[in-house]
Amino acid sequence: MKNSQLTILLVFLSSFCYAQTFVIKGVVKDTEKHPIPFATVFIKDGTIGTSANVNGEYTLKVKGGKYEISYSAVGFKSIVKALTVNDNVIIDATLSVESYILKDVIVTNAGEDPAYSIIRKAIAARKKHLKETPPYHCDVYIKGVQRLLKTPEKFLGKDLNKPAQEVGLDSNRTGIVYQSESQSVLSFSPPNYYHEEMVSSKVAGNNRSFSFNRATELILNFYKNYQDWTGLSNRPFVSPIADNALFYYDYKLIGSTIENGELINKIQLIPKRNYDPVYHGYIYIIEDSWRIFATNFLMSKESNIAILDSLKIEQQFIHVGKKNWMPSIVKFKFTGGFLGFRFGGNYIGVYSDYELNPNYQGTNFKEVLKITKDVNKKDSTYWKNARPIPLTQEEVANYQLKDSIARKRESKPYLDSLDRVNNKLKPFKLLLGGYNPRDRYQQKFYHIDGFLNALSYNTVEGFVINYGAYYNKKVDTVNNRYLFWSGKLRYGFSNKLFNANSKLVLPVFKQQTLSFYLGSDVTDLNDKGSLNILENSINSLLYEKNFSKFYQKKFGEVTLSSAIIGGMTGSLGFAYQSNKWLPNTSNYSIKNYANRDFTSNNPFSPSSDVSLFKEYQNFNLKLGLSYNFSNKYATYPTGKYYLPSKWPTLNLQYEKGISGIFGSDESYDFLSLGLRKSDIKLGFYGSFSFSTEVGKFLNSDKIYYPDFKHFTGNQALFFSRTQNQFLFLSYYLQSTSNEYLEFHAEHNFSGFFTNKIPLIRKLKLQELVGFNYLTIPTFKNYKELYFGFSYIGIKAYYGFAFEGNRQVQSGFRIAFGL
Repeated sequence: MKNSQLTILLVFLSSFCYAQTFVIKGVVKDTEKHPIPFATVFIKDGTIGTSANVNGEYTLKVKGGKYEISYSAVGFKSIVKALTVNDNVIIDATLSVESYILKDVIVTNAGEDPAYSIIRKAIAARKKHLKETPPYHCDVYIKGVQRLLKTPEKFLGKDLNKPAQEVGLDSNRTGIVYQSESQSVLSFSPPNYYHEEMVSSKVAGNNRSFSFNRATELILNFYKNYQDWTGLSNRPFVSPIADNALFYYDYKLIGSTIENGELINKIQLIPKRNYDPVYHGYIYIIEDSWRIFATNFLMSKESNIAILDSLKIEQQFIHVGKKNWMPSIVKFKFTGGFLGFRFGGNYIGVYSDYELNPNYQGTNFKEVLKITKDVNKKDSTYWKNARPIPLTQEEVANYQLKDSIARKRESKPYLDSLDRVNNKLKPFKLLLGGYNPRDRYQQKFYHIDGFLNALSYNTVEGFVINYGAYYNKKVDTVNNRYLFWSGKLRYGFSNKLFNANSKLVLPVFKQQTLSFYLGSDVTDLNDKGSLNILENSINSLLYEKNFSKFYQKKFGEVTLSSAIIGGMTGSLGFAYQSNKWLPNTSNYSIKNYANRDFTSNNPFSPSSDVSLFKEYQNFNLKLGLSYNFSNKYATYPTGKYYLPSKWPTLNLQYEKGISGIFGSDESYDFLSLGLRKSDIKLGFYGSFSFSTEVGKFLNSDKIYYPDFKHFTGNQALFFSRTQNQFLFLSYYLQSTSNEYLEFHAEHNFSGFFTNKIPLIRKLKLQELVGFNYLTIPTFKNYKELYFGFSYIGIKAYYGFAFEGNRQVQSGFRIAFGL
């Protein structure tokens, strides 16, 4: 009996130990006793693991039992330690530098390095390995740290010591500026469907925000021919085992070694040309299966990347199941700088607890990302037990400092003190830029225009003051929605016309917005706009060219905008207008040209101010629908947001002028259908954008010029570019009350040609060509063909315009903006 009781007790204690979770921790060092940053620590032949931190410190949580722990790092020989775990344990590991041995090397008659034979076999096996990844889900932990490495004492004349101190930097204005952690559950279904649910998120100094970390954004598949680095490079980078990789890379076999019974070949990547979008570094290939075992790549300025000076990429894989190799650790380390600032940082992702071929019942792969409102509410105890990578002392101190600063910054006394400084009224603010008082605690924001910004000139009103103000208040902190009000007062000193208008935008329900717009204004005859106010003022005063034409509009409008379903949005609006044509009343210019005079305010009668239309009233209904064909979305606490689709966005517009209501004089029906898509990736050949629209007035029994269909033209050498804009088309002469077809296309080559020229490559010029087309019954087959370069928001073109087959214009254009 006693023996039985003892046996039961031992079984109970054993079961208790094996059910408990214990902590294995230690430091991974090299043979010189230096820590190995971000070394990989995994249970051998398992999917539970972690990464060391920057100081080589690691923490691994396991249940009681017997384990073989594998320690590895790129460039070091892995080791395995066996241990029995029935309590918390400290165990350090020492890794020696990997020795890659060159033996039995056969050099071909052509002197070809043996690496080429290995790479050709890896290329041949690429498609097989690309397609063999099974469905899976796994846990992903991501930690990101960004820091300022150097900050100038002054920037644009402003001393930076105090702002640096306020955000927690040290006396040298250096330190961590962003630190975050997140945990997610990632699900994958072939060929390319992902669902990611963020479980927890922590951002230093902001307990209301969510980490930018995304598990899917850390996934780099070098079995694909190209990797897209949008924002970092205009061109995709070529994988070292892409089908055409031998055109871009030379290879050198460094040597081979045995890892866990597998022969691993270390191969150096040598770009054939510095300007090509290729990686430097090393790729590790497993003999016989020709899989990628690990990568150690570097992207640099030589490959013309933007923003960063360098980006180092490390990947390590683990054996999961019988034949699958899955990512275990992904690391990014980067440096960069601009305008005297230097920055750097790292992101690391730990992929663990893989389950292959899981039951995906209930998993919605249309939902790409899910973040719930409680994700950022986890406390320090949770994170202490949950994070697989221990924090460094600097990171612990940064959390404490930034959280302390955040509590102070969110307090009413602190916010009020900032407002007292900001809200001081200074004459310079009222003269330039405007006055921007605010109440940060109540989340209220005000703006009053600067006096000089409100001044302009046109030949209809003479000198004009168009003075405005607006008010903005957050009324829904959960869904991040605002109430907005604005008002404008306008006076023309030559025609002595006074106008005033006001706009109110109200969030209603969850995804609806209701806006009211009431008053009077002097506005462009072309509702798409001609030149902006500053550009027209400069052309009028300095060059005696009054491109823009105006009329007075008294109006009242109400519009309801809403998300409808999926990627579909819509709007419904009613408007009343009383419209009046205005003549020129001023011919002042700073410089007079003997061979040039201002034209009248009637674009069809440039030499005399003949009225373009009589004063009339219009009551209209407008209906708009937009659908982006997207069936993928991300769910945030603020709502569901549909992601851009690979298909064009469809736009449907209907407008009806209704006679008799409030004295309306007009009667017409207008319908248009449009398709548009921007930034269509074409690999090495850049990107392509297009838009097309067809429309028709189903009836135009009675319609006046301001309600015609207008097009975005241009007649100036310098202009601010907007969407669907022609380079040489008149602002007004081709407006129609009939049918039309317009088409715009532009191909940005993203430096495909200029990257081969060192000087131009440093400037990061991008080549582009474009085509515009318009046809209406009275103006058929108008075409524009242009080519040029773009540089930091400035585009220089040379183009040709044709009516039919007849060239009617050519010349240079300089555009700012799109």
